[in-house]
Parts: sequence; structure tokens; C-alpha cells
Amino acid sequence: MNKIQLFFDEGQPFEYANIKHLMGLAGLYLIYNTQIEIQYPFRKSKLIYIGMSERKTNSIGKRLQGHLEGSSGNEGIINYKKVNQLNFTYINFEMLRTKWPLNIESLESFFILNFVKHYGVYPICNNKSGYNIMDQDVGIDIQINWENFE
Repeated sequence: MNKIQLFFDEGQPFEYANIKHLMGLAGLYLIYNTQIEIQYPFRKSKLIYIGMSERKTNSIGKRLQGHLEGSSGNEGIINYKKVNQLNFTYINFEMLRTKWPLNIESLESFFILNFVKHYGVYPICNNKSGYNIMDQDVGIDIQINWENFE
């Protein structure tokens, strides 16, 4: 079984200037609070949301722009942004395509459920759980560096 360790780039402030270059890029994005930690059941984390862009026409840049403008309808992200500095980081799906055998939706589900495994509940601003990718043998062992958000 292939083993991959994922580390995240240093986050960027959640502002228009920092999302422009992500237009046309598909992948996952993670939004986190820079000032407070959320007390999840197992331990604390600054991570509040895991999202995805499944295609270049609905890119990471467009999805982040929707969250920033409030058109995504995610009240949690909108309200955290009002009172705290939020940052984001992302993973370009093209970088994992040769290793991850399934689609990007399944990768997002893997990330969310892996977060649940480590923290005891979904990220506070995620409204969906996805399907249980953990029941499938995908032939790869991905180790996610969640400590980046602690």
C-alpha cells in the first residue's frame, strides 16, 4: 500500500487578492481561524471548514470568492470572517491525481472523515459528511498533518 504524508503550505489571509491566482484550479481548500481554537471533542483546532472544487469552471478561487462574498450561504464562515482573521490553504488535485485512484468528491469525504477520526466531529462550518470513503480500500494510506491547524 502506498503511503503519503500531506503537509500544508503556509496559509494565506482570506482576502480577494490571495484567491485570484486560484481561478481555474480544482482541488481541496481548508479555511481556518488564526485567532481562536475551536474545542472539538478530542482536541482543539483552528480549522473550521473543508471544501472542494470539482472542476476548473467552479474553481477553488470561485468557491473561496463565494464564501468571502457570502453567496455560498455558509453563515458560519461569513460570521467567523466578521469577527476574526481567517486564513486558507489548498491542495491542487492534479498533484494527487496519480496517487489518489478516485474522484475529488471522495477525497473531500476522506479529509472530512479523517478530521472526525482525529477531532471527534465534523469541522464546525461543514454542513455535510459526504459518503463513507473509509469503508473502501483505496490502496493508499494518506497521513494528514492536522497539527498545522492546532
